[in-house]
Amino acid sequence: MKYIKTKRLILRDWKQSDIPAFIRMNLDKDVRRYFPERLSPEASRRTAVEIQKDIEDRGFGLFAVERKDTGEFIGFTGIQVLEEDGPFKLEFLPCIEIGWRFAKKHWNQGFATEAAKGVLKFAERHTDIKQIYALAAKRNKPSINIMKKIGMKQTDEFDHPQIMNGHSLQRHVIYKVELTNRRRF
Repeated sequence: MKYIKTKRLILRDWKQSDIPAFIRMNLDKDVRRYFPERLSPEASRRTAVEIQKDIEDRGFGLFAVERKDTGEFIGFTGIQVLEEDGPFKLEFLPCIEIGWRFAKKHWNQGFATEAAKGVLKFAERHTDIKQIYALAAKRNKPSINIMKKIGMKQTDEFDHPQIMNGHSLQRHVIYKVELTNRRRF
């Protein structure tokens, strides 16, 4: 099912044919440079299945992103419920988080920003969500730049409890955007 169309992209359900590209993306050290580790092929397969199940259960999630001009799977963008889970306890949890990840050859072409704007418009028109958050390692300037481009504002910083003390990725920023919710059904 197609959920969102932008000028150059389609955000849709995941297909089995997306999995090989998703595995390659998660094995790329540059794509995963702001994460503690790369994902194994098995972990990527499980993640894709979990992501699609979330979309089916909630009507939203981390949508597969396809280029209109080539039909190629290039990554994902979407919103998901971020739960208060184990050591991950922050005052704003649970919340809705926006996120994205793209294959390296599709970086610096505005795809992440375009897809994220499409997701925000989708959330405003088709959900009752009032606020969307984004979390990133403080060093992750590319994602922080996207957050700013889509109208998000920094609200706080924290040390990620699942990242080892002193690790260069431990310090994270929190960004937030308020939605106007112009629902259309």
